[in-house]
Amino acid sequence: MIMHCSELVATPINLGSDELISINALVGLLEEIAGVKFERHYDLTAPRGVAGRNSDNTFIQQVLGWEPDTTLRNGMEKTYTWIKQQYADRKAGKPTPAGYKNN
Repeated sequence: MIMHCSELVATPINLGSDELISINALVGLLEEIAGVKFERHYDLTAPRGVAGRNSDNTFIQQVLGWEPDTTLRNGMEKTYTWIKQQYADRKAGKPTPAGYKNN
């Protein structure tokens, strides 16, 4: 829909989950999905940014009458599974889209 909409040609848009999440919670989500535990280090003297991030899909809703319905967790799980498979295939010597290069 986005690719074929003349109103969106050369127009930056937000396209993502409208779920608000902090970086710390995002790391926790990734730990759950990957089945790992990261060692975290916090620099409390560093400048503080925003408390969390999410996508404002108002514009895409107005133009297309649609917004993504994939949850952040579901999207991250699918992405992780795809990357993990690409890594395994490449390690096994199988051709992968990520393995192709224009030299």
